[in-house]
Amino acid sequence: MAYELFYWPSIQGRGEFVRLALEEAGADYVDVARREGGVDLLMAALDVEEYPAFAPPFLKSGELVIGQVANILLYLGEQHGLAPRTDPGRLWVHQLQLTIADLVTEAHDTHHPIASALYYEDQKPEALRRSADFVESRIPKFMAYFARLLSNPESRDYLTGDKVTYADLSLFQVIEGLRYAFPNAMKKIEQEHPELTGLRDRVAARPNIAAYLASDRRIPFNEEGIFRRYPELDQ
Repeated sequence: MAYELFYWPSIQGRGEFVRLALEEAGADYVDVARREGGVDLLMAALDVEEYPAFAPPFLKSGELVIGQVANILLYLGEQHGLAPRTDPGRLWVHQLQLTIADLVTEAHDTHHPIASALYYEDQKPEALRRSADFVESRIPKFMAYFARLLSNPESRDYLTGDKVTYADLSLFQVIEGLRYAFPNAMKKIEQEHPELTGLRDRVAARPNIAAYLASDRRIPFNEEGIFRRYPELDQ
């Protein structure tokens, strides 16, 4: 039975982290809201009484409904070999995913630091201040951490060694998103941490991921998603 992914049809957003895992796994899935009448199906699925998701993305696997990106990936990692089999390894990759989720939230808040319901233009002064700190201190701190994992105790292809996990796919997505939203900042950071560029390139070259990136299933970045390009914020 195909997985059913419920997420907004016009943005990568948080749903993209799940899409990448499904694509890497070669899993059979339906991106529900991208089909005719799919948004109505998504909204109806949010209104179920038992185990309702707070918000998209959520994934249906048979009778099982799983919400929250890290939770979905914890499940897919076990089902498709995208995480270690041991409890310490599985929890370590889950921990990395939660750290990535923290970074994703901070990236979103650069353009919506006051309220998600307000337009960017309504909070632009605050966004400028928030982004200045994000570029100066937060991106470097997160990226230095992941670069350290890729080079400690010795150079490795992926975060946990020589085998890709869903955390590597998610870090790839973050690097791509930050390149789009903060190209000036990321150019400097990737010069300092070539390990990040190496991981990004290895993930992009994986056959299933490369095919996905070249397809129309991959929604382009835009100014409605998490990673948005506002040049004034990338100073």
